[in-house]
Parts: sequence; structure tokens; C-alpha cells
Amino acid sequence: MSHHHGHHVSGHKLTWTVLLNVAITMGELIGGIWSGSVALLSDAAHNFSDVLSLIIAWVAHRTARSRKQNIRQTYGYKRAEIVAAFINAATLVVVALFLIYESIMRLLHPEPVKPDAVIYLAAFSVLANGLSVWLLHSSSKHNLNMKAAYWHLFSDMLTSVAVLLGGLLMKFYGIYYTDAVLGIGIALYLTYLGVNLWWEAFEILMQFAPKEIKINEINRRLSRIPQIKNIHHIHIWQLNENEIHFEAHILFADDIKISEFDRIAEEVERILREEFGIFHTNLQPEYNRKEPHLYIIQD
Repeated sequence: MSHHHGHHVSGHKLTWTVLLNVAITMGELIGGIWSGSVALLSDAAHNFSDVLSLIIAWVAHRTARSRKQNIRQTYGYKRAEIVAAFINAATLVVVALFLIYESIMRLLHPEPVKPDAVIYLAAFSVLANGLSVWLLHSSSKHNLNMKAAYWHLFSDMLTSVAVLLGGLLMKFYGIYYTDAVLGIGIALYLTYLGVNLWWEAFEILMQFAPKEIKINEINRRLSRIPQIKNIHHIHIWQLNENEIHFEAHILFADDIKISEFDRIAEEVERILREEFGIFHTNLQPEYNRKEPHLYIIQD
């Protein structure tokens, strides 16, 4: 029951972050047009991308938990949040590249702006985005979808900080290029984060084995069970970031009874669960079969 409640809280927080970012986007759009600040308009565009990413994250979050398994969708929609993380990570990289372009244009073609409006609206954006980041911080540690949404918001908070610093330097020192330089630095960092997050989601969608699980170690450990002669056709993949699946063919030394296989299968499942964190297991017993016994079979 507590597990379900935690997911409910995450969805509730996502709703609040969407509303906060809609308010930020509207404020910066109006303020950017009025003040003539390209920095504010760029930040408004970034915030709008955050709104879209949060909506995608929210829809995926609800879909993954409300749509149950059926005879056609035997896994349900458990990968919906991974797909959302994949999309949001890609858009994070696109937004970062757009910010680099905008920052370079701002360096090459500086324009006079009203610094007071930039300072006030950027300060509001920093506070609102900071609240959004705080709302999603705990969820981002355990959920790839929430992590993608979190980094979108964190990136926007950093961008707003750069705009705020730029506004202060424009007002008090007449320096108009600082926010562009900061924007380039932040955008490069966001590109790095986005690419890593995108690759993490890509690996799950491509059914790569988790990095922390070594197939050769599993093979050595299970081969120590006396009745097992060989383990092959091993496949390990993640359905999502929390659910790891394992399947393999087990070649037995003797022609054992089904009851004996059940006992050994329970031992295999216990080892995989307790030593490797794998809770979903599918085993195929074999005896005296003439086929390759490599634990990774090339099709």
C-alpha cells in the first residue's frame, strides 16, 4: 500500500510543477516582449519545453500505473516512463543546442534591454523553478522518467540564474555579454546530462543487460549447483529501471524428475534474487540435447 502511495505523490508533484512552469512561461514571454530581452524570451522557450516534457512525464507516469496487463499487452505499459525519459532526454539536448545558438547570437549581436524587468522576472523564475526542482528531487532518485523531468527543471533553473546574473551585470556595470557566456557553459553541461540520460533510456529500450550485472559471474555461480552441467541461451534485460528479467536454458547432468527440477529452480531463483537482485526468472530445463552450449547464442 505504501508503494502505491509514493507513486500517487509523484503524480501530484508533477501536476504542481506543470502549473508552476506555465506561470513562468507566460510571465517571461510577456516580460521578454516588453523589455526587449532575448535572454528572457529564450528562457521562456526553455520553460515551454519544460511544460511539454512535464506533460509527457505525467501522462507516462499515469499510463504506466493505470493500464494493467492483458492478453495482448502482457507487460502492460510498464515501459511508458522509459519511452518518456527517452523523448525528454532527447528534447533536453535539443533545447541545450538551441540555447548555445541563442547565446552565440547574443554575443555577436548584443541588444539594449530593460535590465530591471530581466532581473525581476529571472528572480521569479529561479524561485519557481527551484520549488519545482525541490518537488521532484526525491522522485528523481528512483525513477528514470522523473529524473528526465527533474533535469529539465534543473537546467531551466540554471538558465534563469544566468539570465539573472546577466541582468544584474547589465544594470550595474553595463556588461551585456555575461549571460550569453554563462548560457553557453550551462548549455554544454545540459548536453552532457541529456546525452547520458538518453543513453540510459536507450539501453533499457534495446534490452541491454544492466551494467552492474555480469553474465559470466551468474554463470559461474549457478554452475556450482551439482546437478547443473551447463547454462546457456542466457538473456538478461530490464523492463524498466526497477524490474530485471532473466531467462536461460539449463542443461542437467542427469535425467531428473520434474519435482527435482522444481527444487533446483527454486534454488536458482533464490540465488538470482538474493545475490544479483533479479526477481523475474524463466528457466528451460534440458537433458542430453545436441546444440551449442555457449551462454550467449548468436542468431
